[in-house]
Amino acid sequence: MSRQNAPQRIGDVVAQLLSRRGYARELSPAIEDQAWREAVGNALAEHSRPGRTRRGVLEVTVRNSTVMQELVFQRTELVKKLTERLPEAKISDLRFRVGVVD
Repeated sequence: MSRQNAPQRIGDVVAQLLSRRGYARELSPAIEDQAWREAVGNALAEHSRPGRTRRGVLEVTVRNSTVMQELVFQRTELVKKLTERLPEAKISDLRFRVGVVD
């Protein structure tokens, strides 16, 4: 059997498929936190944390509704800044929720 016709392990096939479809892309939380801090500035970064990105929507936890409102006002500009800093994340929108911010 030639190398091209040799059977492949199912794990390798699934990994290749996920990679091609973009599902395997995960950013390091440290990289995402740094990009978030640069985009929103230190004052708002202290009161918010980026979470998962699902289908281009970055989920952000904020400390209170005042911070949420300020970030909603800046949404368009933040998406633009995050897209410049993290093009591989393909962020197209932000979703905010009030919660515990460490």
